[in-house]
Amino acid sequence: MKVEELIIYGKKYLHSQHAKMLLADLLQVNPLELLNHLEEEVQVDIINEYKKRVEALKEKKPIQYVIGNVNFYGNKFLVNENVLIPRFETEELIENTLLYIDKIFPDKNLKVIDLGTGSGCIGITLKLKNPSFDVTLLDISKEALEVAKQNASSLNAQVKLCQNDMLENLEEKYDIIISNPPYIKENEPIEEIVKNNEPHLALYAGIDGLDCYRKILKEAKYRVNNRFLLAFEIGETQKDAIIELAKLSFPQAKIDAKKDMQNRDRMIFVYQNEAN
Repeated sequence: MKVEELIIYGKKYLHSQHAKMLLADLLQVNPLELLNHLEEEVQVDIINEYKKRVEALKEKKPIQYVIGNVNFYGNKFLVNENVLIPRFETEELIENTLLYIDKIFPDKNLKVIDLGTGSGCIGITLKLKNPSFDVTLLDISKEALEVAKQNASSLNAQVKLCQNDMLENLEEKYDIIISNPPYIKENEPIEEIVKNNEPHLALYAGIDGLDCYRKILKEAKYRVNNRFLLAFEIGETQKDAIIELAKLSFPQAKIDAKKDMQNRDRMIFVYQNEAN
């Protein structure tokens, strides 16, 4: 079969963009470049893998899991069913965090911990942007940490790995604690493709969706240096509740809420920029 014939086959079952993305990934070309290869014959093993992937998408699997990777902040990250699929909102969390880092820390030799790291996309990206950072990727899931380990290796990011339940029983102190923790309420309706495929451990956080924030903020006051930054991605209805939780643990700190590009409340920053 030729490239054009495979695209036509895929479009019988999938959105045109997905059909092209699947084939482009297998051929290791940009989807826009497929037009230059329409008359080329495709190897049998690639044809078989393409049809296998089409079947997976027909069964409502996320395309990122089917392809096995996702582009995030300019880098390609391995993803599978053991980790949450990185989203654009988390790129915004990193972008804003970098601005706060410049604002708070004159010295960039900082200790950073990424809680609930999943694929490692947050901590690894911060390490790549600031090689002087001492970055730890932490997750309770052994399987998720294996994915993070592979991503750190493929992107040449020198980071530490830690399997633990948030900050519980840790002894080190950090300059930056960053997290996109689970924040969905137990009975909150979500997209079926997310509910049926992505790890529930990375999605749900108790009756009100705040369990992880409570846990992190309760422990964080013992695990930060005098000059510090906490950066969280949050659910769009959780701003006020998380600000109140932060005030309980850090009554003297500054607390900012930030909106994403769709004007939704999606980030909280808790910080102290003067060393006591």
